[in-house]
Amino acid sequence: MATQAHRTKPALGEREMIVLMALLMSLQAFGIDAMLPALGQIAGEMGADGNDRQFVIGAYFLGAGAGALFPGAFADRYGRRPVLAVSLIAYIALSIACALATDYTMLLAFRLIQGFACAGLSVVPAAIVRDHVGGDRMARLMSLIMMIFLLVPILAPAVGQGILYLAGWRAIFGMMAVMGVLVGVWAWLRLPESLTEENRQDINLFPILRNMGTALTNRGAIGYVVGSALVFGSLFGFLNSSQQLIAETFDQGENFYLIFGGAVVGMVAANFTNSRIVERFGARRVGHAALLALIAISFAQLWSASQPQQPLYQFIILMSLSMASLGFIGANFSSIAMQPFYHIAGSASSAQTALRMSTGAVLGALIGSLYDGSAKPLAVSMLSCALVALAFVLFSERGKLFGRKVPSPD
Repeated sequence: MATQAHRTKPALGEREMIVLMALLMSLQAFGIDAMLPALGQIAGEMGADGNDRQFVIGAYFLGAGAGALFPGAFADRYGRRPVLAVSLIAYIALSIACALATDYTMLLAFRLIQGFACAGLSVVPAAIVRDHVGGDRMARLMSLIMMIFLLVPILAPAVGQGILYLAGWRAIFGMMAVMGVLVGVWAWLRLPESLTEENRQDINLFPILRNMGTALTNRGAIGYVVGSALVFGSLFGFLNSSQQLIAETFDQGENFYLIFGGAVVGMVAANFTNSRIVERFGARRVGHAALLALIAISFAQLWSASQPQQPLYQFIILMSLSMASLGFIGANFSSIAMQPFYHIAGSASSAQTALRMSTGAVLGALIGSLYDGSAKPLAVSMLSCALVALAFVLFSERGKLFGRKVPSPD
């Protein structure tokens, strides 16, 4: 994917850009969610005990968090396209390697490396969007991207379960490789370089560290980065333990993909709604309202999970409402956090994504390890993370919520 000469406007239109960015990010999601129905089979075949099966997901998250530190700096120097090319090639090659793994330790090592090497798929799309738009308009586009992106967590478990029945868990990794090739060809043919010459940064350690430090020490941004890391850490905890929750707690293993999809569908609806309202009300107002809603819903989840026999319908409804709140939080918080960093968008996206993913991976692994046969540890964790996230947002906003709109200078 050689770097093309910069064009002021992309050859592809806004709609095509939204879909392509969503699909690039969706490769990561498919690599996680399609594996969920297969965790039991992988554990049985490779001898992973109890909650250890969750490491197939946790290793990927941890690698992606550490790997996110690097793509932004290279994308700010060499352009967005070359970094995406490297990430896509790594995604394809390591998917094949995972399919050929002969023991559990080898599989976890490949998953860790894959998450690390493919981190550009999470970092670069946000920088590309920021190259073109900013402010509340960026929040609108990111919501549309996330809406398409989140169709993958709904569909991926069903695809994974279908492949599992037909060909076994290794074929899921084969499907990942095929998807990487298809999306890579589309990006090769249609995606122009969006980094301008005047915004290219040198690969010098100290300027890179300074840029990343700026992205993580800006008071107006850091509360939103940490806040989103905390609430998405609780989401990662759900992803890590979802197979056990649904298959063991509620004895619905055969219907895993339906229940998981039902929980995630709220996120899709939230991102569509956000794309329609955020430019009118502002990313801050919508994001703050969503965080307060998440806290209220988490209290309800804790009450429901504390019952001797939690009804399945309550779990699905409350998780879907929680996912909807996270849908509003994700695009708005990330857009607010990126707003001050137009000239170092790649480095800023790297630093912020690394902090979000690393924190989320550690929290997700911890929350998943607390699984005790009920949904109560997850409910306690979601409530705790949301309350601490609120404290960080209040720090960034100097104690005031529902403030001004984010201006769009582009």
